[in-house]
Amino acid sequence: MTQGQPSTVPLEEELAQIRRYEDFSTIGATIGLNSALIAIATDWLSDIKLGYCAETWWLNQKFCCWEIEAHDGSCENWVPWSQALHLGPDVFLVKWICYVFWASMAVASNLSIGKEGPSVHMACCVGNVVSHCFQKFRTSKAEMREILTASSAAGVAVAFGSPIGGVLFALEEMSSTFPNRTMWKSFFCAMIATMVLQAMNPFRTGKLVLFQVSYDREWHFFEYLFVVVIGIFGGLYGALVIKFNLWMAKFRKRYLKDFGISEAATLAFITAFVAYPNAFTRIDMTEIMGILFRECEGSQSENYYGLCETGNVGNLVLLLLAATAMRTIGTIVTYGCKVPCGIFVPSMAIGATFGRMVGLLVKAWQISNPDLFLFSSCNPDTPCITPGTYAFLGAAAALCGVMRITVSVVVIMFELTGQITYILPTMIALMITRAVGDWFGPDGIADCYIRLNGYPFLDKDDHVFGVPVSHVMQSEMTVMTASGMKFKEINTILQSTNFQGFPVVQDISSMRPDINDEIEVLTGVPDADHVIQGSADVLDFGPYVDQTTITVHPKLYLETVMDMFKQIGPRVILLEHGGKLVGLVTVKDVLRYMARLKISDDMFEESGEEQGAVKYMRKLLAWASHSSERLGSYTQLRTQFFDDENHELQGR
Repeated sequence: MTQGQPSTVPLEEELAQIRRYEDFSTIGATIGLNSALIAIATDWLSDIKLGYCAETWWLNQKFCCWEIEAHDGSCENWVPWSQALHLGPDVFLVKWICYVFWASMAVASNLSIGKEGPSVHMACCVGNVVSHCFQKFRTSKAEMREILTASSAAGVAVAFGSPIGGVLFALEEMSSTFPNRTMWKSFFCAMIATMVLQAMNPFRTGKLVLFQVSYDREWHFFEYLFVVVIGIFGGLYGALVIKFNLWMAKFRKRYLKDFGISEAATLAFITAFVAYPNAFTRIDMTEIMGILFRECEGSQSENYYGLCETGNVGNLVLLLLAATAMRTIGTIVTYGCKVPCGIFVPSMAIGATFGRMVGLLVKAWQISNPDLFLFSSCNPDTPCITPGTYAFLGAAAALCGVMRITVSVVVIMFELTGQITYILPTMIALMITRAVGDWFGPDGIADCYIRLNGYPFLDKDDHVFGVPVSHVMQSEMTVMTASGMKFKEINTILQSTNFQGFPVVQDISSMRPDINDEIEVLTGVPDADHVIQGSADVLDFGPYVDQTTITVHPKLYLETVMDMFKQIGPRVILLEHGGKLVGLVTVKDVLRYMARLKISDDMFEESGEEQGAVKYMRKLLAWASHSSERLGSYTQLRTQFFDDENHELQGR
């Protein structure tokens, strides 16, 4: 390039950045559109169990009776199924039977599951499908990690109407590495998805979700006592659901794995049968949350089933307590069955019913004893207790208890209410919930399912083992030689093993690398109809060989190898000593070793042979003795990896 000629490199980089954000905007828009369509469909399917619109059958009850609803709540255009059968407008038994009959869809059947959990999976599927349409994403694992992280953030954003909460959820739960560029792209994708959902306006109320509310009351100091009660409930609820739902998942794997459709149909029938008599389990969970969250005064008041009547507290408390117990049992039994199901909204609905019950009891106590010292800060001219806020806190506590997420839940709840007043009570409730839940176990239900299903996933926590990686490696390996193998021998190896890759060595006797002291791995074999380059005597598998495998010394500490799996994400790490291949290690090998250590520690604790303080002191000393060596051996590799990844992302 001659002097004075303008450089085109900065312009090309800017255009590449613009194209990259165009891809993220496409993913965000698709996620928002799918979420709006799902919300419209499930809203109609939830109401069709109760009746239909006489003039336009495709409208749900709310839009069918838009601005023509009578003062008593009746609507001429909405026809209950008992009236459609000419048996009268309010025949309880007929309405109950029709309710059960129409309960055929997962969310619409009122199963104790939600669509908000699958919306995150759907968002990741959208991101994966769209990204595979572009070559730059198919060939870059770094780009794919950013796509999936941003998609999960957009999924939470459209599920709860909370774009910032979605980004924090991705930071807290999804990705072990979260650089600034990933956070910015996640926020952009969540913003686009939320904008599309807002433009679609599926509920015709301007709200992104049905349970979006606003409060204008101040919080009283004495109410923190009841915040503690709600926090304790959230922790106990999470521990109960995790324990018994995992037991149910094991039972399902053993006895019900071949009866998925029958199980789902049976659960739908039983749930609909027992849900209809209770007014707080009869309607959709997102709708009941919106009702329970609202205040009893003001333009947004909701007196559903006498919820705001002070003389009906006893009956309401019993119904809410029964709804909490029924939903909890339903969630334990239903979550994990073979339908697209999530646990976000069921947990929030359970917490909302319990919280509203506590709020009603506190309000009744304050009304009957207004001069009690505890209520001295109440203004006699305005309502002192707002039961809807207790339902709001209960929903947050239950979600935190079962998922073990805190920061993102606080932000999601803040975005749902738009009020900063209730951030401190929410934080206190979630801290107590997390403390109670961690007393039973630190992992949420998602982490427990990952371990139950044997997925090769390492958590974000640092572990101290004090042993070299040779304690974990597989020394018995199936390898291929660089030359001299017949196609029949390769086919026999593929048919007799389930491995996805094979180390390529110079010869089996010496187990030396192929060329340049670099061990290669055959990572894929073409299909039968694929043309393989080569002559009649020699086949060339060069395009299917990974020549950039990671090799380490067998004496490298296991903690360093775990960091390499987390940061770089290889499928396998090879162990080389003196120019010879001596073993390999995968994530599952590390997890098996961790499981053996856990079983061993449990046996020590039960037998009393090793006290807890001694065990932790031993691990602390092992960490202190080896941390400096780990840091020196790993810093160079980690720096090189991130330099290469940054170069890859900036060059695309």
